[in-house]
Amino acid sequence: MSKPPRVRLVAFDMDGTLVDTVSSWGFVHHHFGENNDKALQAFMHDEISDEEFVRRDLALWHRHIPRITAGDVGKILADVPIMPGAGELMSEIRSRGIKTVIVSGGLDILAQRIRKELRMDLALANTFETDPEGVILGGKVLVPVKQKEMVLRGLQAQLHISPEETASVGNSEIDVGLFRASRVKVAFDPQDEIVVASATSVVSEKDLRKVLPALRD
Repeated sequence: MSKPPRVRLVAFDMDGTLVDTVSSWGFVHHHFGENNDKALQAFMHDEISDEEFVRRDLALWHRHIPRITAGDVGKILADVPIMPGAGELMSEIRSRGIKTVIVSGGLDILAQRIRKELRMDLALANTFETDPEGVILGGKVLVPVKQKEMVLRGLQAQLHISPEETASVGNSEIDVGLFRASRVKVAFDPQDEIVVASATSVVSEKDLRKVLPALRD
């Protein structure tokens, strides 16, 4: 039996995986004392699109700051903690020459902060349309939440890296799309049985260092 190819790319979900908050959008809602439960339910039941979901999220913020800027959101998200063990995990992955990418339906402002702090290669997440002063005019969906597989496969094509050479790490059923485009599939601090059933490895505690054994193949 031939040995599988070595992992050359690891794709990470962000919310609940690289950062210790369930949702970066929800983190901002909570800051304002709001929640998006109704929109979330409508979205999960395919009643509204990603774009409409984002529009409803932004409407909650505009109730409190009508001319809210990307900078305002960045200041709120500065309090989001990185998941324990993330720095050590990324250091070890870098030492092996493996590329790392964030593929998230969360906010690009946070994803770029995490990418820089953890010295990752790339971050793909959702962002805003703004005016010259940074005032948020609307959302820009770059990672459709239910289409992470498509986003990862597009990146693999650009990098000339196959699914067999890819690992992915995520915490919920939304991340099963990443798993479908990966040979190594790690459910990290899993939030549902669907992601567990789709994984090749499960890490049940909030310590990203525990992901390393799954990448040693």
